[in-house]
Amino acid sequence: MSTLRWRSALLAAVMLAALPTARSAEPAEPVGRAAPLFELPGVDGPVRLERYRGKLVYLDFWASWCAPCKRSFPWMNAMQQQYGAAGLQVVAVNLDARQDDARRFLEATPSAITIAFDPAGAIAKQYGIKGMPSSALIGRDGRLLALHTGFNDADRAALEAQLKASLQQP
Repeated sequence: MSTLRWRSALLAAVMLAALPTARSAEPAEPVGRAAPLFELPGVDGPVRLERYRGKLVYLDFWASWCAPCKRSFPWMNAMQQQYGAAGLQVVAVNLDARQDDARRFLEATPSAITIAFDPAGAIAKQYGIKGMPSSALIGRDGRLLALHTGFNDADRAALEAQLKASLQQP
């Protein structure tokens, strides 16, 4: 194959790879759809999402190896303490393959929120989670209000404002 043909074939392959697929044509954020229900083992027994219907649920996906996850826990604890009486429920779903890793993390990073374990990542896949940590905000009616990937100090104020605004909705 000549150099020109090889370059043309390579260019065509790159252009084909860049074309949108049927999957990428789907909305990036499935906001407005019903949140996938789940039942997972938890630190204090089974955790069922449907149990929190009527509450605003901040559903966080985390892993023990994730540094931003460690920074998010004090914030989530504070949000639960500050807004729990107003109807907020924070649920943190661990995605470690080994539950012992998650338990060591929790010993070093105390938690006052509901903890569940999803070692196969099945629930994370249903929510379309692509990075760690990620969160889904679920309205009182069980519908997804927002998805967010990552956590840093700059996120705190915006996330809290979103929680406060969502708590004021019926």
